[in-house]
Order: sequence, then C-alpha cells, then structure tokens
Amino acid sequence: MPVILDSPAAVRRAAMDLLARREHARAELSRKLRQRGAPPELIDPTLERLADEGLLSETRYLESFIRRKAMAGCGPLRIREELSHTGIPRDTIEQALRDSDFDWSEQLREVWQRKFAASRPQDARERARQARFLAYRGFPAELISRLWRS
Repeated sequence: MPVILDSPAAVRRAAMDLLARREHARAELSRKLRQRGAPPELIDPTLERLADEGLLSETRYLESFIRRKAMAGCGPLRIREELSHTGIPRDTIEQALRDSDFDWSEQLREVWQRKFAASRPQDARERARQARFLAYRGFPAELISRLWRS
C-alpha cells in the first residue's frame, strides 16, 4: 500500500528514509519525493529544514559520490559528467573533485592493471584499444599517455 505524502511530517519521514539509505543531492531528493506523490509546496520547506539541520548536505553527497565512483574505477572526467546531471553547480563539482583525496594517476594505474594485467601495448592498435577503454572510464588523455611513459 503506497504511503500518502500529504503532510509535512509524512514528507519529512519519506525524505529521511531516502537519506538513511545513502546521501542524496537536493534536486535528486526533491525529484524522488515528487515521484512518490509529495506536493511541491511541502517538499521545498522540508528540504530546507533538513539542510538547516545538517541532514541534507550537498558536500557530503559529492564526497560520497566521488568516492563511490572512483572506487568503481571511474576517472574524474566521467565523474564530472555524471555529476553535471544532478543540478549541482559546476564550480561546486570542480571544487569537490579538487578536494577529493584521490590520486587519479594511481586510480588509472589500478584500473589499467585490473583490465589489461599491466601489459604494455605492443602496437598502435592495442595502444588505441587500451586508450579508448581508459578514456571511456573517464581518465584524461594526458594521464593515459603519462601511464605508458612511466
């Protein structure tokens, strides 16, 4: 039986349930609450209050998202692209990526070793294949080139 989100308490409870599972961006949480049937006039004040209480934090969301994606083998370009669809300002995303404690060169090396068993490309075709894979994962061409030079 679906929960009726017709009061501030019900909207808050639904938002808290979502936040208990993982961090959410404000726009993402708003969208999920609308999909569950919460009226827009109840969503904004509820999210404002959660943010004031420190329960909804874009900073924590960014840290969590970057960590999760980096550990899954994604590079900074792909993470930046995915975050650009969340409604978070681009400068905030850039700052979060700069503040993250990931060594993207090391992340690239780990992804490359897992996928290609650290076998250097022997010809241009293999080099292009490996470069395409790493670029698709979101690593800049400059880092990829540096990987093979080192």
